[in-house]
Amino acid sequence: MKLLLLGYLSLITLCSTAQKQNSKSHINHTAIFVIDIAKSGDFYSNRIGLDTVPEPFHDGKHIWYRTADHTMLHVIQGADQKKDYYKNQHTCFTVPNFNDFVKNLVNDHWAFEDVAGNKNKITTRVDGVHQIWLQDPDGYWIEINDDQF
Repeated sequence: MKLLLLGYLSLITLCSTAQKQNSKSHINHTAIFVIDIAKSGDFYSNRIGLDTVPEPFHDGKHIWYRTADHTMLHVIQGADQKKDYYKNQHTCFTVPNFNDFVKNLVNDHWAFEDVAGNKNKITTRVDGVHQIWLQDPDGYWIEINDDQF
C-alpha cells in the first residue's frame, strides 16, 4: 500500500511539474519568407551553423532549423523580391567561437558591421558581450554574439 501511495504521489508531482513548466508562453518558432531556399539554406546551415530538423511538408519550399530546445527557425520559399529590413528587428545567435566566426566572415569577404553601422567592426556591449550584425541572402538582419548567459 505504501508503495502504491508513493507511486501515486510521484505521478501527481510529475504532472504538476509538467503543468508548471508549460504554464508560460514561449517561442516555438520564428519564420522567414525567402526568395531562394537553396541560398538561404546554405547560409543558415553553413554560415550560421544551424542543424535542420524534419519538416512535414516535403515540398522543397521549407527548411526547419533547431535554434534551441523546442525552438526553431522556419525558412519558407515564396518571396518575390528582396526587401529592406530594420536592423533593430533581428534574430540573434550566440556562436561557440565568436573570434573564429568573425575570422571566417573576413576570409570570405562577407559584410558585417557593429551596432552603429561601421563596416567590419565589433561592438562590445556594456556587459562585455561582443556582437556584430550581418544580413542573410534576403536582407534579414542577424546579430551574432558571444554571450555566455
